[in-house]
Amino acid sequence: MSSSTASETSTGGLLKRSVVSCFIFKFGDKGRAEVALFQRSDKVRTYQHLLAPISGSIDKTDPSPLSAAWRELGEETKLTSRELELLRHGKPYTFADPDAGREWTVHPFAFRLVSASDAAAIVTDWEHEAWGWYDPLQIIEDGDEGVQGVPRLAESLRRVYFEAELGSEAGAALARGLNRLKTDYQSGARQLAGEALRILRDIVTLLPDGDDDNRNAGPTPLWWSEVRCAAWHLWKNGRESMGAAILAVVLEALQSIGSTVHQPGLQESSPEAGDASEGKQDVRLARWREAAVEALDKLIATRINCGASVAEEFTHFVRTRFGDERLADPQRPISVLTLSDSSTISQSLHYAMLKTGMSLDLRVLESRPLFEGLSLAAAVAERVSESEVQGREQESGPGDEKYDGITSKLGITIFPDAAMAMAAEGVDLVLIGADRISASGAVSNKTGSLPAILSTRHVAGTSAAVVVISDSDKVAPPGDPSEHVVEDNGPRQMFRAWESEHNNSRVRHAAGMMMFKLATSSGPTEGEEGGGKWDDGTRTGRAAALGGIKVAVRNVSFEWVPPALVDVYVSERGVWTVEDIGERSKELVAEVERLFSDL
Repeated sequence: MSSSTASETSTGGLLKRSVVSCFIFKFGDKGRAEVALFQRSDKVRTYQHLLAPISGSIDKTDPSPLSAAWRELGEETKLTSRELELLRHGKPYTFADPDAGREWTVHPFAFRLVSASDAAAIVTDWEHEAWGWYDPLQIIEDGDEGVQGVPRLAESLRRVYFEAELGSEAGAALARGLNRLKTDYQSGARQLAGEALRILRDIVTLLPDGDDDNRNAGPTPLWWSEVRCAAWHLWKNGRESMGAAILAVVLEALQSIGSTVHQPGLQESSPEAGDASEGKQDVRLARWREAAVEALDKLIATRINCGASVAEEFTHFVRTRFGDERLADPQRPISVLTLSDSSTISQSLHYAMLKTGMSLDLRVLESRPLFEGLSLAAAVAERVSESEVQGREQESGPGDEKYDGITSKLGITIFPDAAMAMAAEGVDLVLIGADRISASGAVSNKTGSLPAILSTRHVAGTSAAVVVISDSDKVAPPGDPSEHVVEDNGPRQMFRAWESEHNNSRVRHAAGMMMFKLATSSGPTEGEEGGGKWDDGTRTGRAAALGGIKVAVRNVSFEWVPPALVDVYVSERGVWTVEDIGERSKELVAEVERLFSDL
């Protein structure tokens, strides 16, 4: 690449350059990892003949470091998303190399071959003269002194291969946990954040103490660093589109652990289940570590009912906005338009009905391709019907809510996504959740949120309030919303709906033909080995007849709603303003700096 397009500046005689380092991994049958390293040729300007990952400068035209990583992989190995998948981000770092006249800011990434056989597709360009597979643990253990590699090779690798830092047991537990977070498309951000806490708890119990001879004296700096390393990876490499909620809980967890493990009186050991007499390992947790686990258990337990406070604040907002007379009128139900599946929304609507006695006209967009809106509608219906059963089974005393008959106050209408303008006619509220709230007040939520709000503005005007209901964990540190990860889940979810047996033969045939063309031209899709299974004998020919036509499917899960379109933010802290959100965002970035800056 030419220096004119690279992102670089010069300070103190050193040229500053931001680069990506892309480590390609393959995993054997027993999970044994190997990493590809490439010997740089004599045609490159720096570090000739030394081992390195695929690397290169981040261009000014690259939308993100990850985009630059994919570009460099394509240029230097010919590999694409057909053969590779992103495994992990590593924490960026900066170092100076006066001999090379550079100050490097390195953005490490780990990629995994989709199949071990895809290694045959690697075709290097002029920047490399040879390449091979290496043991990542050995590279990290040997360090720069033991490997003929580029500067900080081991450091860059360590930042994506946390198994070397955490140990085999804790590393494997974190890898399994990250995979669960990445592949969970049913849970919301709050549920995923709770799962991240449980994963962190497991890691705390598995991490070695670091000092067997003095294990009761308290946590070593190495142990504390490893816990924070695991927390960082949960934030960045779990489900990054929902990373704000995960960040909030792991920060709270680290604060709790940090204040707990150094308390006086935690110098003894306490036994955990184990029986050395029967050949089992005698596991004894240092008391300080046991206290850390107890603190995490307590935090996990408190999160089970964290939606109740949000529901109370939403009910207060409803009372204030509509007044007792409107809420008591069954002929004038409160009309709410919503979409996707949010436990916060279903709990809040149910609670508001119980506490205000209001009638609810609930309009739900089905929320393709996974139809989460249908799940939300069922969740609200189940909550309300259960309340009526409870009301019939108990006598109401003075001041008790009378739940009997509450089902008659609920009407639910489910609309196809394309009918959102029809669904918006005459609504009082558009209610959306949030998977992430930026410092500016922009809200990332299920795709369809923005057009639903715009449709409501068109057909109902400003009489309908747009309400974001979310706990404060969804607020993210400062940053441009446009730089946030775009989660594209591939075409498979959409093709499942198109290939349904309830569709006519023309639609099913078209779906198969498009899928075959897509798979053979751009690589396997989510969960698929390739395009062959979509061929029924005629699709191949029809797909071939499309010639050079490019077929793509975009299945982006989340989109941004700008703050100018939001009227009210409701959290467990009450009704928020954009200024309140900005302050919360600043608090987060201060804690991120304190807990992660030295990793």
